Amino acid sequence: MQPYMMDNGQHTGVEDFQIRDRLIETLRTRFTTYGYKQIRTSTFESYDLYADFPGTVNKDEMIKVIDTSGKVMVLRPDVTIPISRMTALNSTNHPRVFYVLDVFRQTFTEDDQKERTQAGIEYFDANTPQSNAEVLMLAVHTLKDLGFSNFKIEIGHAGFFKELVEQAAIEQEDLNVLLELIQSKNTVEIKPFLEKLPIASDIRAAIQAIPLLYGDPLNVIKQAKEIIQNEKMQAILRNLIHVYDVLKDYQAEDNVVFNLGLVNHMDYYTGIIFQGFVNNVGKPVLMGGRYDNLIVQNDEQTPAIGFAFEVDYLVDALHQQNLARQQHSPADMVIYYEIDKQREALAMSYQLREEGYQVLTFPNDTNKEVKALYTVHYINNQQLVCRNNRTQDFTNADELIALLQNE
Repeated sequence: MQPYMMDNGQHTGVEDFQIRDRLIETLRTRFTTYGYKQIRTSTFESYDLYADFPGTVNKDEMIKVIDTSGKVMVLRPDVTIPISRMTALNSTNHPRVFYVLDVFRQTFTEDDQKERTQAGIEYFDANTPQSNAEVLMLAVHTLKDLGFSNFKIEIGHAGFFKELVEQAAIEQEDLNVLLELIQSKNTVEIKPFLEKLPIASDIRAAIQAIPLLYGDPLNVIKQAKEIIQNEKMQAILRNLIHVYDVLKDYQAEDNVVFNLGLVNHMDYYTGIIFQGFVNNVGKPVLMGGRYDNLIVQNDEQTPAIGFAFEVDYLVDALHQQNLARQQHSPADMVIYYEIDKQREALAMSYQLREEGYQVLTFPNDTNKEVKALYTVHYINNQQLVCRNNRTQDFTNADELIALLQNE
């Protein structure tokens, strides 16, 4: 992945930033049409804010700094936690918010990318099929806006696998190994691994089937019914079916698949979880889910669902699918002038910019040639404006602006 930030170690240019900015503007526009308001959080947060939420951000991944008072701070490693806390403390906050912010984590991967830009939404509302489906539809809608036609949103549920694990009473150390095997869909090693554990045969068979519960929602639902162990799992499956029914009403069924083998290390997810993939990008370009138990204020939970796009992954996907169209728009106007006409030419450029035109100015002796919709010449005692091989003279700014507006 190519991170898009200008520094000595990167090969990025102005066009890359324009593509990235247009992408972010597309996300902002779509988020807004669903009623979301943009907010931001502090770049520096208290270490305790994240330490108080075990199972969320790995402490070893936080980038820590010490302020002048000796307090341990961290560069923002996550956005959901500070936004959720802020919302819980302030009941007047808007229930639909979005952000475009950088997150910072110490990585141990080959690219060692510590800074990433995320664009995401948080929707603070009760757990209903309608609220869940609306958020999923927003993700689908946004990916379509960007021009992707070959993407899928994988939908799972944090509770389905957890229920099976509780039935099996697997020790944490063994559970960690099992999670790795399921995440990698290593069906060859799962069976012998489970056979070593003291698990009832029906539950063992159910766990073995988890990585295979992927694909067409109707097929997955049919297979999942065969391994359900209790009423909780039955209720979870009903919830997924209801969400899928609403997505069909949105006519988004072609863009979603079910993946009950989707397990996430972010333990705060409590319900539906999902991730989005586009062709030729090996990592999910978005991840999200429902987190109803993350924030409890005055014994009251703050139910919510949200997701975040990885902006740089999206930019890479645009490039790979030839969707990153570069725009070479010429300037509105370029003004060339003799030095003794500099005062008039610069005054004219000021007035035109006040009117909203993009204007470039050059003394004639610089021999600059710049493409523009209009070219103005201050030469001798003449003031000329040219467009499409047609030349007209003008006497002052008002006259020139009138000519431009009548084009």
